[in-house]
Amino acid sequence: MIGRDDLKAAVGAGIVTEAQAASLAGLADSRRGARSDLAIGDEPFELFKGFNEIFIVVGLLILSFGWASFVGIAYASQISNPQQFALLYGGAGTAALWLLSEYFVRRRRMVAPAIALSILFAINAALAMTAYFAQPFMVAQADYSSLPWPFAVGTFTLVIYWFRFRVPFAMAMIAVGCFIVAILMAATSQGTPQSPSDLFLLSAGGPFAWITLLLGLAVFAVVMMFDMSDPHRVTRRAANGFWLHVVAAPALVNTIALTLLDRDANWALFGVMMVFAVVAIIIDRRSFLIAAIGYILALASTVFDGDSAAMTVLLLGVILLLLGAFWEKIRARLLRLLPRFVPLHRLPPSNI
Repeated sequence: MIGRDDLKAAVGAGIVTEAQAASLAGLADSRRGARSDLAIGDEPFELFKGFNEIFIVVGLLILSFGWASFVGIAYASQISNPQQFALLYGGAGTAALWLLSEYFVRRRRMVAPAIALSILFAINAALAMTAYFAQPFMVAQADYSSLPWPFAVGTFTLVIYWFRFRVPFAMAMIAVGCFIVAILMAATSQGTPQSPSDLFLLSAGGPFAWITLLLGLAVFAVVMMFDMSDPHRVTRRAANGFWLHVVAAPALVNTIALTLLDRDANWALFGVMMVFAVVAIIIDRRSFLIAAIGYILALASTVFDGDSAAMTVLLLGVILLLLGAFWEKIRARLLRLLPRFVPLHRLPPSNI
């Protein structure tokens, strides 16, 4: 391990410059982050490094609210040319957020401001592209054929943002953007779904349920590429994987869970969740399992009623506590049972 004193000695010996030593120290701090105090085998998670980051996020939110109010007043006076307005103020917002990201993300390497700036960048891009490309009168008549293009362009600008600043949370928003574009394209070609449940029920008409399921599999494949390239989870690829798991799990489980709950097949749903639990334990991702279970709890408490749904929720709670207490021991046994063709060297190592 190379410490601060080693870097100072390297500067004194002329091996590296002071700027290079500072960059190395900053890189080490950003990679270590919340991992320095983690228990062995725990999953790294970091939303902010200190209250100063929360202070900055509050400032960004207040600044954004003021900017939105200013833009709203300006829009009311220039409503005759919405496309020119969208280019002017959308471009100004993009430039301001980009410069703020250069300072707070690339230079200061702050976590919470990076999340806030990526969210604001996505909102700004979506609103600007929608104002430029969409046709309000068509949308008012439930004709959404003008919406896929602006959302696609907005998602692409977010991809550019990610390539520049590598904010892990932006990966989750890119995945969500892809879902929105796919659903809007399906609604344009197949017709608007009659109810929100049509988006997830396999028995409903239209391709919506299959789209969410296939996109969930695609996101899961991408997240496994990130995870398997960093099995020890010491780089930013692990953080990218964390946020993508939060999107992939609900996307995979929503169609299956809602279809089974609609048919009162609660025990079948329980079996499906056991499969999700086994997958989560093998890949050592608690975020994948908690996102899936959280989505099912939301469905059971808001969409469905009854004793069977309550029993399913109760059992999921018990199992979640047991997994939290004995995760590492269960994982060690599962890994020993896996066949030889499974690339265990690309998975997080067991500590038991």
